[in-house]
Amino acid sequence: MVDTDTMLPELAQLQQLIDTAPPELQVELLASIPHMAERLPLYGLALGNRSASVPAVVLVGGIHGLERIGTQVVLAYLQTLLNRLPWDLCLQHTLAHCCIYFIPLVNPAGMANGWRANGNSVDLMRNAPVECTEGAAWLVGGQRISRTIPWHRGRTDKMETESQAVADFIQRELFNRPFSLVLDCHSGFGTTDRLWFPYAKSRREPIAHLAEMYRLRELLFQTYPHQNYIFEPQSQHYLCHGDLWDYLYDLSLAHNTTMLPLTLEMGSWNWVRKNPFQLLSSLGMFHPVKPHRVRRVLRSHLILINFLINSTMSYQNWLPQVNRPQLQAQARALWY
Repeated sequence: MVDTDTMLPELAQLQQLIDTAPPELQVELLASIPHMAERLPLYGLALGNRSASVPAVVLVGGIHGLERIGTQVVLAYLQTLLNRLPWDLCLQHTLAHCCIYFIPLVNPAGMANGWRANGNSVDLMRNAPVECTEGAAWLVGGQRISRTIPWHRGRTDKMETESQAVADFIQRELFNRPFSLVLDCHSGFGTTDRLWFPYAKSRREPIAHLAEMYRLRELLFQTYPHQNYIFEPQSQHYLCHGDLWDYLYDLSLAHNTTMLPLTLEMGSWNWVRKNPFQLLSSLGMFHPVKPHRVRRVLRSHLILINFLINSTMSYQNWLPQVNRPQLQAQARALWY
């Protein structure tokens, strides 16, 4: 039997939140993932108004099993909301006018194993049916040479259970809404926290909602001028096959909706620089390790998540209208 307190403390924390949560927290088992002789749950949670007429935010973590801090950021924010729910009129108003979804731990088997990949040795961020035609990074951009090499893309005929569960949830809960934002929390790139948006498959082709992404960036920097995020397309750094958010963004274009997916890449190299002994473990490359640094990370993204929720609820007040071509041109000049 899996000892979740030892092997998967994040799952134990999530289960405790579910067991003690008020009835406002709606819980759904999206999939049951094999691990050893057990099956581990993949949960989707919801707080707020689930009517298709209102916008929504989705907070995702744990797609890569080594990047535990992403799951911890999502769980910390969920805990904050549950603690505020009984007394905070502002939060109650927010939840009446939008829905906040959580998928805190997408890859429980990978996290239990201490792997980046899932239990089948498949990288869930290289697993979607999307091809890069401009020269994906060798190996890192996704490969089907061997499952013993990281970044394996999996089978060509179907997605992994975890990837498919997330894709089904996003399509069902977001594609019939007027507007939505996704924040997928990762770690392990650079010394600065970055907000990446699609495409990961192309440097030449910008997304259809480039003006909207540029306006969201402008709004963030104007509202919080002292923040330290770099906001950019992922393609500025490397290209890859099978990116889950490329795939879901492209699917969303067939619906009358605006879905803006963001990936938070927490700058884990900064943690390593401060504590080089972290390099002695595979987890140390992707996790702050020191308790005071973990606490600092957990509180450092609260402003960002609050901003994304507020901008989602108020999307009609800032989405580009008459000035969309101008914003599109400015975005191309900045990023392309």
